[in-house]
Amino acid sequence: MLANKVARIILLILFLIFIALYISESTGYYDYGAYKKTLLTKEQIKKFEQDVKEGKDVSVKDYVGDLEKNYNNKLSNTGLTLSKNIEKYSKKAIETVFGALSDFINS
Repeated sequence: MLANKVARIILLILFLIFIALYISESTGYYDYGAYKKTLLTKEQIKKFEQDVKEGKDVSVKDYVGDLEKNYNNKLSNTGLTLSKNIEKYSKKAIETVFGALSDFINS
């Protein structure tokens, strides 16, 4: 009975996610984001061509936006630290268990 309720809840959540994604795709949300990127690129091309005509010193960095975004914040740093600690202690535990099993089998 509990498994039936859990299965229904999971299916309901998956269905709601599907509906949200379907609506966002059908309203053109993704296409609008791609259009905005294209528009910025066209503007940068025009700016580049104008600077070349004027004989200015051109550099790629002037026309390309920040390619590497920094998403670090307290939550992500905490998650990274937690993940590294879990990895370290899991590795020690696994090595200990398999070392003991190896000793048991070899003796």
